Amino acid sequence: MLRVGYMNVSLYQAAAGMKATARWQETISENLSSSFIPGFKRQNISFSAVESGLMGPSSTTINGGSRHFSLPSSSVSTDFQPGELKPTGGATDLAIEGRGFFEVQMPNGVKAYTRDGEFRANAQGQLVTKQGYRVQGAGGPIQLDAKNASPVTVSANGEVSQGGNLRGTVKVVDFNDYSQLQSASSGYFLAGQPGLSPTTVTKANLHQGYLESANTTTVSEMANLLCSVRLFEANQKVIQNQDERMGRMIADLGNPS
Repeated sequence: MLRVGYMNVSLYQAAAGMKATARWQETISENLSSSFIPGFKRQNISFSAVESGLMGPSSTTINGGSRHFSLPSSSVSTDFQPGELKPTGGATDLAIEGRGFFEVQMPNGVKAYTRDGEFRANAQGQLVTKQGYRVQGAGGPIQLDAKNASPVTVSANGEVSQGGNLRGTVKVVDFNDYSQLQSASSGYFLAGQPGLSPTTVTKANLHQGYLESANTTTVSEMANLLCSVRLFEANQKVIQNQDERMGRMIADLGNPS
């Protein structure tokens, strides 16, 4: 453990508090900027105290022993609670009721997972996301007929039909441990942890013409932002006060008269 002797622990505690609060503000900013993304899952932050070292022996401790001190720390996790399903009327807008994720393929070939079902057909007739990632079906990408003007219908179990012809089945997958998923940008998740593999949901419950809202609101995030700013300012004030106190102490010690 780090031995700090007579260093002013309150400075380090306030600085660690500012760092944790700054991370909270970053998390709030991400939640605010992504609150309009369908299916976005908010980032939560939790605070804890971490034992960081020992104070030197002091007359205030029993038998002149050392005193432990702690610093505030923070950790970020994802809230996977489902958002509200809202009707859009879009033929290629899909929402998952219950557990599961849509599987899409990124340009580098990596599979990503999302609850954002705001899909469209590209020039080649493939069902893709807003970013152009191909939506995966049970047998590969969902391929529509770009020259066929017939309406597209999607059943509750994900079967995509066009003009009475089955074009594929939207693949919905799930994971046993959501905490192992790696959050990426724009509401996507990656299964980057060893041993974390998706399982296909055989009885998916999809809603055509609906999108899942983000599970966060601007009102709640703005309230959290105000709270985090106040905490940051409070810790900043502690550092200023301690700095002034040490400055006076040094001046007094340097001028014994």
